[in-house]
Amino acid sequence: MAEQQTTHFGFTDVPVDKKQRMVADVFDSVAVKYDLMNDLMSGGIHRLWKRFTIEKSGVRKGNKVLDLAGGTGDLAALFSPIVADSGQVTLADINDSMLKVGRDRLIDRGLINNIQFAQVNAEALPFESNHFDCITIAFGLRNVTDKQKALKSMYRVLKPGGRLLVLEFSKPTNELLNQAYDNYSFKLLPKIGKLVTGDEDSYRYLAESIRMHPDQETLKSMFEKADFEDCEYHNLTGGIVALHRGFKY
Repeated sequence: MAEQQTTHFGFTDVPVDKKQRMVADVFDSVAVKYDLMNDLMSGGIHRLWKRFTIEKSGVRKGNKVLDLAGGTGDLAALFSPIVADSGQVTLADINDSMLKVGRDRLIDRGLINNIQFAQVNAEALPFESNHFDCITIAFGLRNVTDKQKALKSMYRVLKPGGRLLVLEFSKPTNELLNQAYDNYSFKLLPKIGKLVTGDEDSYRYLAESIRMHPDQETLKSMFEKADFEDCEYHNLTGGIVALHRGFKY
């Protein structure tokens, strides 16, 4: 009898075919207060990280942009006026609860003329090859079961000359900062989650998922394995977050 394949869900090993549902349960739980928690967890700095991502994207008028794991629409809202009416932004997420929150937010802001919505799995993107000028995924790759497969799928749907930007929590470059970050993530963050959302376990998982995510150099090598070129990363806030970028030529 073949041994069942497992993957990590935070610090716990779970069957590969169960992780997607378990991650979905986490985001179903936190969707409504996701933005508020982001502001509380980062002191609002996540907005600066996202603006830096926009600056490094090279996106311009008329471009087609795919924002994967786009959740509540922060990046899509920033891309929309840049690509203008001649361009298009696709806000995509695997989680229906997050996608609904994002859609409602963007509708309320009047930003749907050039934004479309899609519920997709990053490992098997349902778009034609060579379609997008830019793909972004902010704080979502660590929740993907098969990250390498997802990177290959993103590569396929990018146009030649297109680029992928992954904004994700990473490995702090200073050991003292790393220790302080660990204390914050495992002792304080779940308590904030419980206080604000009534859900301590989901935020404990989020902290664990950050620690299980590949570090800067490992993720860069995964980009290269997926055939991206000119791969680089920028450490932000001492490496707590890193922005990786790679090109398809």
